[in-house]
Amino acid sequence: MQRITNHELTEFKKCLKQEEKSQATLEKYLRDIRHFLAFLGDRTISKEETIAYKEHLAEKYAPASVNSMLVALNGFLRFSGLQKCCVRLMKVQRQIFCQEEKELTRQEYMRLVDAASKTQISYVLQAICGTGIRVSELQYITVEAVHNGKAVVNCKNKTRVIFIPVPLQRLLKEYIKTSSLQGGPVFLGKNKKPLDRSYIWRKMKELCRTAEVPPEKVFPHNLRHLFARTFYKTEKDIVRLADLLGHSSINTTRIYTMETGDQHISCMERVQKMLIVT
Repeated sequence: MQRITNHELTEFKKCLKQEEKSQATLEKYLRDIRHFLAFLGDRTISKEETIAYKEHLAEKYAPASVNSMLVALNGFLRFSGLQKCCVRLMKVQRQIFCQEEKELTRQEYMRLVDAASKTQISYVLQAICGTGIRVSELQYITVEAVHNGKAVVNCKNKTRVIFIPVPLQRLLKEYIKTSSLQGGPVFLGKNKKPLDRSYIWRKMKELCRTAEVPPEKVFPHNLRHLFARTFYKTEKDIVRLADLLGHSSINTTRIYTMETGDQHISCMERVQKMLIVT
């Protein structure tokens, strides 16, 4: 079997761009492929090696993460004409409740906002959590969008409208005024370009100690989960929530609205009080 060359990686990258993959997806695919190459070392690609790689991943990562990395690898193998080396994804049993130790609570979120103390990251946290926007879509929250009460997002080959509620509008207008912004994206770095994912991730992690929140709970996407759980708990409308989150499938939205195991147990105990004879 053949070895992977830098030329093939470059061509695969071009292919991903032609498929209109997002920049974040493109970077992840290439990162996952390089991870496989590091595992492969000087050995050539074979079905035995890809199976061994799958087993290697299974020892270190959760099944969902393993599958994500294998999707990238299988895509590259097919592109390179090595379909026979592709491996099956791991079977993942659907969870009926979320892992409490990984989900950010409203109280923890409030402590993070307080720890940020009116700095830029404080407004970023509230912009993401107040709209359910993806961190990659944050650039679409512009000065104009804040004044209009809605942002038009063009991402992942889809266009959707994100509403900015009045309380959040007031908050962001305060930030816009103090930052002397005249137009364009609200959240900019020192280079005057929109903040990227890694910067936001790093600034959030810096708040953990002061806010007394476990670092494993603190990352941008968990703010989106918190928005989804809070909305569903209040409105009980999963169809509207799917629209707000930009999901094409309600099955995806269900993942965001999972409750903790303790909440499931409480529900079962209430039912059993009506059914169990003591």
